[in-house]
Amino acid sequence: MYAYMIGEPAVIHNDHLVLEVNHIGYNIHITLRTASFLTLHQHEQVKIFTYTSVREDAMQLYGFLTMEELNMYKQLITVNGVGPKGAMAILDILSVKDIQLAILSQDSKTLSKASGIGGKTAERIILDLKSRIRMEDVLDTAVHPSSGQETEANPCETEAMEALVALGYSASEAMMAIRDSGVAASDDTEAILKKALKIIR
Repeated sequence: MYAYMIGEPAVIHNDHLVLEVNHIGYNIHITLRTASFLTLHQHEQVKIFTYTSVREDAMQLYGFLTMEELNMYKQLITVNGVGPKGAMAILDILSVKDIQLAILSQDSKTLSKASGIGGKTAERIILDLKSRIRMEDVLDTAVHPSSGQETEANPCETEAMEALVALGYSASEAMMAIRDSGVAASDDTEAILKKALKIIR
């Protein structure tokens, strides 16, 4: 129904947003990650990609900051047992890249950390979506939490991640450890690996 909306956030809560567009306020369900970003950009025009859910008893809008998030949401809700709330719960705690890595590395433990997502549902997500994701696409870019934007992956980060996987960690554990370790632009592979190991252990 709506591909996206551009407007100013009038109200921001943890799970929904009122976006004012041409003097009309649209109530849009959002993730915690989106709410955190928008809170830092109040009184600014923002672009929200939307998905319209139509049921017999309700019509609801779900909003996302990027097309990648929207596409991942659409994929998640195709899985039996994952409704709109479950898909949003996963996107609450994991970035698109983290979800893709968890699926590719069959890391059901990471997916089941989301509220309402049990072990069996996490395994079903992996089974249903694994064929739709390529590791090459996941490793081509990295999402840095400070900016929330995708940038070209640092080759040294990729090498450090491959080393962690060789040590027995899952790809998702390795990437999240590297992202959380405070990698500097001047860090080489060995320095990144040492920082990540301090976190992952």
